[in-house]
Amino acid sequence: MQRRLMLALGAAILTGTLGACGTTGSGAVAQTGPKKVVFQVSDDNVRTWNLALNNLRNVQQDLGKENVIAEIVVYGPGIGMLKGDSKVEPRVTAALTDGVKVVACENTMKSFRITRADMIPGIAYVPAGVVELMERQREGYAYIRP
Repeated sequence: MQRRLMLALGAAILTGTLGACGTTGSGAVAQTGPKKVVFQVSDDNVRTWNLALNNLRNVQQDLGKENVIAEIVVYGPGIGMLKGDSKVEPRVTAALTDGVKVVACENTMKSFRITRADMIPGIAYVPAGVVELMERQREGYAYIRP
């Protein structure tokens, strides 16, 4: 019985020691270099669009623009956010100027019969917005859906 207890205690200590390697005090993996964040926008709601842009601005202000790699992925009903006549076009353009990658889903554009000529100049395009989110998360980006 004592042997089992000692083995369990040893395993707990070893696991705790190994688990602490490369982590912060909160248990999160320590990240060196710039912080990476991806925002999903898929709602046809100007309030949600503004919330995503506000969140982005807050991250940049808190961490410093030079310390953040940020991307906004827009698909589904949210695609209106990136149209040239969008109510948030000035804010999207400002985000682009601040180094944010803003991408539109081409699958959505086809579904809604939207062309690149309809969109805000300077944005990027991906074949599938959901796949872009999956890739960014695989690359260690923090995922935010306002």
